[in-house]
Amino acid sequence: MGLVGTVVVRDGDAALPRGFWAAVRVWLEKPQVANRRLCGAAIEAEGTVPIGEDGEASSSLGAVWGGGGQEGQAAAAGAVELSRLWREVRGQLPAGHGNLPQPLTPWGGPGRSSELRGVLRTLLPRGRPVGPPAPPTKELAVQDIYNGTVTFLPLEENSEGKYQIKNCNIYQIQLRHMKDEEWSVSILAPFPEDWFSDGIAYPKLAWLGNELLSKLAKWSVEQKPSEFKTTLSLISVAKYSKVYQDLKEKYKEMVKVWPEVTDPEKFVYEDVAIATYLLILWEEERKEKALTKKQSFVDLGCGNGLLVHILNNEGHSGRGIDVRRRKIWDMYGPETHLEESTIMPGDSHLFPDADWLIGNHSDELTPWIPVIAARSSYSCCYFVLPCCFFDFHGKYSRRQSKKTQYREYLDFVAQVGFVCGFHVEEDCLRIPSTKRVCLIGKNRTYPPTECGLIDRRITQYINNRQTCAVVTRDRSAGFNHKDDFDVGKETGSEPPENETQTAGTIWMPGFQPREKVEQIRNCASLPRDFVDDVVLSVANLLLHATPPQSSSNTNGGITNTWNQGESLSLKEVAEHLNKETLKRLKSEYGGLQTLLKNNHQVFEVLNGRVHIRDWRKEKPSRKTKPEVKRRLSAEAFKTRLCWFFLHHPDGCSLPSESCPYAHGTGELRQSQIIKKKKHIQ
Repeated sequence: MGLVGTVVVRDGDAALPRGFWAAVRVWLEKPQVANRRLCGAAIEAEGTVPIGEDGEASSSLGAVWGGGGQEGQAAAAGAVELSRLWREVRGQLPAGHGNLPQPLTPWGGPGRSSELRGVLRTLLPRGRPVGPPAPPTKELAVQDIYNGTVTFLPLEENSEGKYQIKNCNIYQIQLRHMKDEEWSVSILAPFPEDWFSDGIAYPKLAWLGNELLSKLAKWSVEQKPSEFKTTLSLISVAKYSKVYQDLKEKYKEMVKVWPEVTDPEKFVYEDVAIATYLLILWEEERKEKALTKKQSFVDLGCGNGLLVHILNNEGHSGRGIDVRRRKIWDMYGPETHLEESTIMPGDSHLFPDADWLIGNHSDELTPWIPVIAARSSYSCCYFVLPCCFFDFHGKYSRRQSKKTQYREYLDFVAQVGFVCGFHVEEDCLRIPSTKRVCLIGKNRTYPPTECGLIDRRITQYINNRQTCAVVTRDRSAGFNHKDDFDVGKETGSEPPENETQTAGTIWMPGFQPREKVEQIRNCASLPRDFVDDVVLSVANLLLHATPPQSSSNTNGGITNTWNQGESLSLKEVAEHLNKETLKRLKSEYGGLQTLLKNNHQVFEVLNGRVHIRDWRKEKPSRKTKPEVKRRLSAEAFKTRLCWFFLHHPDGCSLPSESCPYAHGTGELRQSQIIKKKKHIQ
């Protein structure tokens, strides 16, 4: 009794036992990566605690735990509180005298029985609770390095403000060396029959024994250092969780009235998350710099303007500028300040009255934002969230091979910030995007008296980038901004005085801003007959390839064989198309692959290979699909002809009543969906 689960792992790379402690640290600091109902955890105190009756907790932290973010910094200062808490709860353990109940491994060992390591954390739920808010869930995690265990003691606060151990939910994670390269990772609970699951902080024991245990085992032997910061490393996770839930509730109605063609849930909640981050970052800045007034801002390339709308509503004066007006701008009201204007990096686009410049997926403006901030005023700060890769003069060209393109581009934008005289900080946001890393410049590395020198350095750096004079070298160990650009090293002295000029009002005459009218280049604007010809050609190519693949379906004892054709790589498909067709497709973003994916009724493109879609294998729609998508699916039923019914030699693989497309013109229904305009003037 008490064993919740155990997994045997093979450690061929000698990652254990250190990899185990790294995995435990992930579970301690970032429980949301395993338990999706949590937003995170706030580490409130951390240090050594004595096994014996006497002694005080120490804030001395070893390399096993480390520390990160504001919680990590506060934890080191919480040793006194941890010591008091430890004395308060250790005698409450069921076995008495601070001993762990069976079958948990007791603490201590020969020659190393004097101290343990303790971590006090608060678990942060992801969603807003139903009903009255519950008290925060606190745990004291006690690590015994000698015995390879970490024990989690759930805490409840009584009416007198003292903590008591919630005995029913005690559990322990163990690491054991079996033989050679074999180790075991186990989870034990001393009172499994009394385990209480609230469905949030404490899932069912089966979840711990299956989901959590499998993740811990995987992390223990596959732990790799990330090339990015941990999420929300510069702000309080606890504060972020609360503010995010408040803003999400406040602005959730935007999802229902979103007039753009983009996904409302993604864009609304992404901007809510970015606004949450900025609001907390700015609140901390006001405390650090003793500011009384809320920061002002300018969002360059503001797009739909929702971020500006939220920040304005939350008391920050500011405006958004974009080359194209969006339909949703009319919905915000006069309190949200948005301007339709083209931004050309130069003397005419400086913002001396703004405290912060924001670049949220600002594309061609991204590398310019640190420059504009540096030249706007000495107090101007910036926040950029890079997405598409642009240099000062156009598309960014890779110069390194040992980094991912994304990492290399982030390093470039960070380097720009350093050249502009900023102390650049990096953080990772919690947003539904693959490009989640932001770069922040809120402090300068030089005194105000050196503004002229920094301005000349910026000019020289931009000129060097344009003429490709600076050759960035590969480095396997991190990134050093100073290595890649140092004015003294490049020129042997300070930049010449005549380089202080910034080409009149425009700093780079060849700069190409985004076009006012967005071109639709996703194959959607290609002539219908051209698309139909390509679809038919590719389908015939797959159907007549050898050896053909047939898919069988048995109905009433009769086997119906339907030709599914062969799968070919995109390269093989392209080799069979004529040059004129390929040339026309290459003018569209995504080319052949985009066209085939657009025609998802006929094709399935997986891992670079093209297949004929077999609709019998399609999974039915989940009942949890959002109401809007369910309604659109129902309205689109039988509004288009079935390609397979018309063109496939075996007809459609589905009977008419099951196929979402019409088998002949007699089944066609008139579409009730009002198509949205693709071009936004």
